[in-house]
Amino acid sequence: MNISDLVANLISVPGDNLIYVIVMFVIGLFFIVKGGDIFVDAATWIAEATGIPKFIIGATVVSFATTLPELIVSAIAATKGQNDMAIGNAVGSVTANVGLIMSISILCMPAFVKRKEVAFKGTLMIAAAVVLCLFIQNLSLSIWQSIIMIAIFIVFMIENIITGKASIIDEDGDGKPDVNGKALLVNIIKFVIGALGIVVGADLLVDDGTIIATKLGVSEAIIGVTIIAVGTSLPELVTTITAIVKKQSELSIGNIIGANIIDLSLILPICAFISNGSLPVGKQSAYLDIVVCLTVIVIAIVPTIIFKKLSRWQGALMLCIYIGYVAVLVTNSNLGYLPF
Repeated sequence: MNISDLVANLISVPGDNLIYVIVMFVIGLFFIVKGGDIFVDAATWIAEATGIPKFIIGATVVSFATTLPELIVSAIAATKGQNDMAIGNAVGSVTANVGLIMSISILCMPAFVKRKEVAFKGTLMIAAAVVLCLFIQNLSLSIWQSIIMIAIFIVFMIENIITGKASIIDEDGDGKPDVNGKALLVNIIKFVIGALGIVVGADLLVDDGTIIATKLGVSEAIIGVTIIAVGTSLPELVTTITAIVKKQSELSIGNIIGANIIDLSLILPICAFISNGSLPVGKQSAYLDIVVCLTVIVIAIVPTIIFKKLSRWQGALMLCIYIGYVAVLVTNSNLGYLPF
């Protein structure tokens, strides 16, 4: 029995009641976002308290912070055999991050960027999308292909650590947080509660997302790349809004690029391992979702590297592509008119 059914039995509500399912789906989103926030705060405190250098915390904990919801949701979906939802969430989150969230950031606040800060990570993100696109054209992701994708993730993490270490001026004055019994207990509890919130929220999201897809007559893949993908991208959206308010668009773009590399190079390989080394890929994911994802990524990165500027025309074009893509999915749920 899943969590949704257990709650439904406790409050005597039919588990397939659509209003109830939607409410539980929203609760799942809340658990994921709030749980992720609590988890990251606690993990960061614990890392600092144990004396781990801040640059390593930034390169690891912060990089994983906004991608943990996508990772847990896709992993749980893969565990339950709902591979279309697992893939749709991972790829759809990247498309939402770039086509929706980054677009909003650029439209609100175009920005000049330093080529060296964007070139490597941006190129790595394009490479991850291209490699993934090529790999899944045969409608599966094998164990060896997954290992290659993880190698891209490792390269990203190594570059993160090297860049973080090089940017350190002086950490001595910052010191470690005060460590006492009460603070340690509070942060351990926060760590556990945050982790549980993410897992429970992800389980609700997957189970109730599947029911919503069935009730509305659409595929799990479409629910994955739209509602669930946007929902698990809420941390990136919050970061972007905060960055816009503080007039620090570079922070938003950097966070999105890092999150996308993790989404593309780590989540699906983990799902492949969960699926006994080979992850089946649906035609929508292989021939539409990843192609749209790669398109918006190229529009976001290539002109930026060339001109060292994020321009409003990029934001407008990417947003139009994203809106058109979602419109196609919503109005043609069976995608029967497409050549596959």
